[in-house]
Amino acid sequence: MALINYLSRIQFDHGALGRLPGELAALGVSRPLLVTDPGVVAAGLAERLKAALGGAPAAAFEETPSNPTEAAARRALAGFREAGCDGVVALGGGSAIDLGKAVALLASHPGRLADYTVGAGGAAKIGRVAPMVAIPTTAGTGSEVGRAASLTLESGAKAACVSLNLVPSVALCDPELTLSLPAAMTAATGIDALCHGIEAYLSNRVNPPAAAIALDCVRRAGRWLSRAVSHGDDREARWQMLMAALEGGLTFQKGLGAVHAASHPLGALGLHHGTLNGVLLPAVLRFNASHCEAQYQHLRQALGLAPGADLADWAAGLRDALGLPNGLLAMGVDEAVLPEIAEAAARDHLNETNPRPASAADFRAILADAMVG
Repeated sequence: MALINYLSRIQFDHGALGRLPGELAALGVSRPLLVTDPGVVAAGLAERLKAALGGAPAAAFEETPSNPTEAAARRALAGFREAGCDGVVALGGGSAIDLGKAVALLASHPGRLADYTVGAGGAAKIGRVAPMVAIPTTAGTGSEVGRAASLTLESGAKAACVSLNLVPSVALCDPELTLSLPAAMTAATGIDALCHGIEAYLSNRVNPPAAAIALDCVRRAGRWLSRAVSHGDDREARWQMLMAALEGGLTFQKGLGAVHAASHPLGALGLHHGTLNGVLLPAVLRFNASHCEAQYQHLRQALGLAPGADLADWAAGLRDALGLPNGLLAMGVDEAVLPEIAEAAARDHLNETNPRPASAADFRAILADAMVG
């Protein structure tokens, strides 16, 4: 039995930010909490949001860390409650949007974030959360339409809360907000979107609509990512990459795979999620090759590659061309942590949808392959 859900409202185009007041009114939100991060504030995007609102929000939390944490969510929640907020506006990349989801969850549910993670059977416990508008400023995570929030818990473990109730009520996708994104961050977030498309397409779940969207995500990102990195002021490239990121988020319904299963515990070390995915992708493509030749051929076609092209070699070449690290070693990962990371990756819920079953021993081999590209 295939379960297929697409449940969010999306406003997409240059200037979409201007629709924020109307969307908040439609949700019945009059006192929103703004959740964002220092980089977004420094880029002037928070001021643009306030101008669109016609004034400051009821409260603001501008300290989202690069890898969101339960501790940060609790600080933001305190501001939400103190100001009597009735909704959340998350402005930023996946970190700010995931933190916003955590605030919306904790504002409407008792207990700790750990009570609602996948490992704690959280999906069954998550009911309706506070209304939320997600406004991405990077083109990568797709969190604005995703049902997951990944955070580092107070225990130090990185975990995900997953529920259709965590899909933001509204996503405002405005490519103009990505024009000022530096080239390095454009590359790191853009390859994340590409990984979402590739992994979702290869996932072992049956969801033909999501598979079609995933393949279009791969086609779109494969064509436009390098252009967005090298010509950040190209409005068409920014539009296309934000659409690829959105499509990547929509394909989460089909599941992901070993790239994300490994990047989650590595992310708990403080490493950038999208960069990790780009570094891990070649090794995982090599690992999965024996189990999905037909799907690999479809990916080659979408990317405009020759029928016999090696996808892992292509992914490594793209990583290098984008200026990303050529391996985990270059990111500062100590080989001594790999056994522990491999065990955590094998337990990660996204490993269940990888096309080739992967044990902890398999992940040790994948991680060793990814140490030096």
